[in-house]
Amino acid sequence: MYSIQQEELFSMEDLMNMQAEPKCVAVLDYLPMNTILRAINKRTVRGRPEELNTRAMIYSLVIGKMERIPSVKDIIRRLHDNESFRKRCRFTESDRIPSGPAYSRLTTKLHQCGVLNNVMDQIVEQAIAEGFISGETLAVDSSHLEAWDCHPKIKEQTKPRKAAKPQKAAKALLKEKQPAPIPEKPEKPKRNKRGRVPQTEKAAWEEQMAAYEASLTIFEKKVAEMLDVSYDELLAQMPQYPSTGGKGDPRGNGRMMYWYGYKANLLVDTQSQFIVSSLFSSGHVSDQRLAIVLLKGLEQKFPQLTVKYVLADKGYDSGAVYQQARRNGAYALIPMIQHAKEVPEGQDEEGRPICKQGHLYSYDSFDEKYGTLKYTSPKECKTCTFSDKGCQKVHKIRIETDLRRYTAPARGSSKFKKLFKKRTAIERVFAYLKLYFNMGGSRQLNTRSRVDFELSCLTYNLCKYALEKLNQEISKKKQIA
Repeated sequence: MYSIQQEELFSMEDLMNMQAEPKCVAVLDYLPMNTILRAINKRTVRGRPEELNTRAMIYSLVIGKMERIPSVKDIIRRLHDNESFRKRCRFTESDRIPSGPAYSRLTTKLHQCGVLNNVMDQIVEQAIAEGFISGETLAVDSSHLEAWDCHPKIKEQTKPRKAAKPQKAAKALLKEKQPAPIPEKPEKPKRNKRGRVPQTEKAAWEEQMAAYEASLTIFEKKVAEMLDVSYDELLAQMPQYPSTGGKGDPRGNGRMMYWYGYKANLLVDTQSQFIVSSLFSSGHVSDQRLAIVLLKGLEQKFPQLTVKYVLADKGYDSGAVYQQARRNGAYALIPMIQHAKEVPEGQDEEGRPICKQGHLYSYDSFDEKYGTLKYTSPKECKTCTFSDKGCQKVHKIRIETDLRRYTAPARGSSKFKKLFKKRTAIERVFAYLKLYFNMGGSRQLNTRSRVDFELSCLTYNLCKYALEKLNQEISKKKQIA
């Protein structure tokens, strides 16, 4: 009917286009500032008293992400030049404007205590309690982040400049740990001769290989070995230094795209587009390993979520990822890479049965009790000459026989395609992070780049939570009216 109007709710674009002051009030009210201050403040009353407004400094970092301010220097410049920006960040007239080293010390504290991840988990728990996150369908993906630094090999190739005059060493303004050197990968033992190892050299060769495998970290071993390692151990060993990463060109021209830096990994709820979990790693770590870490963290941090489906692209097609998804009680929907040239007899590339005349059996249903996929005979079999000669009318396949080939719903079915289309939600989230929240566009080195990534994800989730609360209030007012 003409009198019935569709509800007009706020979108992310509407929130970003709001005026600065109402937008900050709507978003920053939900930031648990006391949790952050409790984690970074001094433990004792001894020493020099703090003269800076730490609360306002944290507000300025979050507002800088919302207003797409690229660097801390630009934030400091705006604090000096723009009085309304100072008031939005809650700096008073008596507060001193922080310097660059002061922000650097704050960033180091945020990195050392890891409070930003805890605050983000707290916001996700609130969203789950409010009913904003269902968690039924999750999508996992990664995106490249270039480091604001030069590759170490390129540094070695550059010609040294003329020796400058010796200068006095300046006093350190910030007491922080130096970034850990990039660990060198142990060399694998090699033999000069081909063929089998002689019996006289076999014991020494096995000893060398055992020593080599013992020197590898869990992220250098096989992906399947990560399944039995705890989430905390994986986080402790996960590399987070800049390195060379590569991935297929999204334009589909068959080329590889390389970058020097990091990798941002997200686990997103496809319905609400909330970031449920995030990881920051080196660029060379494979997506399959990081997906296992994300799924293990999901089980540990949010056990109240009932996940049914995990969506991912072809880069995550590994048996270990399917096994971890099943341990979480979910089914992984991932397009399969055809490693084998020959298709199994009686099936197509998607694992669907084929009749004697070459027609595909149609997917009927999935039995959760027994974990079996049910296929029924195609329509063409009604007039087939083999119908009376033992042609099978129903096929039942257990998923456990091959978790990679068989999943629920079955590959190639309309339900599989409909569910997999929801994976575009995570691409949308990455677009929001890079367009509105300046992810990957900052000029941070070493550990500060991780804090910058966590700030982008935290600010996005804050805006998303504020957006859901605004829409909830609008819906309630319309129901009352």
